[in-house]
Amino acid sequence: MSIVTSPSGPAANARPFLHGPELGAIGRALQSGQYGHGPETDAFERELAAYLEVDDVVAVATGTAALHLALLAASVGPGDEVIVPSMTFCAGIQAILATGAHPRFVEVDPSTLCVTAEHIRAAITSATRAVMPVLYGGRAVDLSPIRDQLADRGIAVVEDAAHAFGSVNGDRFVGATGDLTCFSFDAIKALTCGDGGAIVPRNPAEAAELRRARLLGMTSAREERVRTVPYQVSTLGFRYHLSTLHAAIGRVQLANFDKVADRRKHLWRRYAAILTDIPDVVMVDLDVANTVPFNCVVRVPARGRDAVHARLHAARIQAGVHYPPNHLQPAFARWSCTLPATEAVAAEILSLPFHPDLTDADIDHVAATLAAVVADGHHALGRSDAVGAASQKGR
Repeated sequence: MSIVTSPSGPAANARPFLHGPELGAIGRALQSGQYGHGPETDAFERELAAYLEVDDVVAVATGTAALHLALLAASVGPGDEVIVPSMTFCAGIQAILATGAHPRFVEVDPSTLCVTAEHIRAAITSATRAVMPVLYGGRAVDLSPIRDQLADRGIAVVEDAAHAFGSVNGDRFVGATGDLTCFSFDAIKALTCGDGGAIVPRNPAEAAELRRARLLGMTSAREERVRTVPYQVSTLGFRYHLSTLHAAIGRVQLANFDKVADRRKHLWRRYAAILTDIPDVVMVDLDVANTVPFNCVVRVPARGRDAVHARLHAARIQAGVHYPPNHLQPAFARWSCTLPATEAVAAEILSLPFHPDLTDADIDHVAATLAAVVADGHHALGRSDAVGAASQKGR
C-alpha cells in the first residue's frame, strides 16, 4: 500500500504527485539556457490565467512570497492590522509581519475550519487594513455579507487560497471573484511546481506593480538588462520570481490538473462514505462538490487525540495535525489572545493520509484502522461535548 512505511520510516501524510512528462519539461527548460525568469514562466502565467478565466496571473517563487507581495500591493504596512484566522499555516502570519503590520487573530467555524464573515466583522478596528480569509482544505469562504462594508472602509481582501487551486466559489473559480488571491504550488499541493506560487491581481496596474516587486523593483525588460541597457530600480522589491525550471513543471501539472482534481474528489468521497458511520469521528466539511480537496481532516475526542495519533503511527499510518493555532505560537506571543473554539477544535483534529497515489484499498485500510483505534479507546477517551455537538450538526 502507498501508506505503508518504508524501511526508513513512515510514509508521508501527503506527498508530491507527478504525471511523468515533468522530467522532459525540465530537460527542455535546461536546454533553453534561461534558468531564472524566462519564456516558460510567461507561458505558465498565460495558461494559469486561461484556466482560471481571469485577465492575468503573476507567478512567484512561493505561496508565502505571493501573500507578502499581495499584502504590499494592498498597501498594508507598519501599524496596520490584518484579520486572519489562527487556524492556518504559519506562513501567512510571517507574510503579515514581513510588511510591518501585525495579525489580529480570529476564530474559525469548527465544522469547516474556515473563518466566517461574522468572525471578520466582529474583529474590524480602525487599524484594519486587510482581511486574509484562509480557504482551509480548499473550501471557498463566503464574504458576501460584509463585502460592501469592507469596501466602504478601504479594507482589502487577500485570499489565502494556498489549498484551493481549482475550487469554485459560486459559478467562478477561486481567484476569479475580484479579490487579491494567492495560490501555493509547493511540493504537496494539488498543482505543484516543486515550489512556487501565484497572485491573481485586481487590475493591470496592480499586475505591473507585482511584476516589478517580484524582481527587485527593476523596471527594464529582462532581455534589455542582460547586455547593454542599465536597469532602473523604481520600487522596493524582492527576488521572488518563479524560475523557468519550476514553471516547466507547473505547465505539465496544469495540463493534467483536471484528472488530479477528479482523483482527489473521489478519494475524499471514499473516506466520507466510510467515516460518516464511525462513532466519535467527525469529518471536517469541505463542500466537496465545489472543492478540489487538499486534505482529509477528522475530529476525534480531544482527550484521546494524541493517543489516536500515536496508535495510527504505530500501525504505520502517518496522520498529521494541521494546524497548531498561531495565536499560541511562541513567535507570535505578542498578539496572543483567547480563541476558545479554535483551541477546542485544535485539540481534536487529525489529517489522514491524502494524495492521489492512494488506492481505494489504502483509504479503506486507513479508515478501518482509525475506527478500530477509536473503538478500542472508547471507554478511556470518552466523548467530548464539542465532537458530539458537531456530529449532531453535521449529520
